[in-house]
Amino acid sequence: MVRPYTPTGGRAVPTRRTLDVATLLIADPNKPLAGLDAHSHRLMQHCLPGVLSLAEVSADLQLPAAVTKVLVASLVDSGHLIRRRPVPAAQRADPVLLERVIHALRKL
Repeated sequence: MVRPYTPTGGRAVPTRRTLDVATLLIADPNKPLAGLDAHSHRLMQHCLPGVLSLAEVSADLQLPAAVTKVLVASLVDSGHLIRRRPVPAAQRADPVLLERVIHALRKL
């Protein structure tokens, strides 16, 4: 059992308040991993193949989301990770347009 503050080096609060579990993370493959602590190194290796959400990284690395947020914030600050807001939910469709589509489909 590892205490939650151990992976973060004693930090309890992320440096960025804009991170949530749906935040998308993209690793910069050109940034060297040398010099990163073990948990940050593992997190970076996990993110390098593609885009993952903070929740996915947290679950895959079996770390609490709060701990993952602190690690991710540090990696964003250092330029190792790029964060993106999640894709917004689709806007509600125009009912008039939907009626026209249904009408056109029925004509077929």
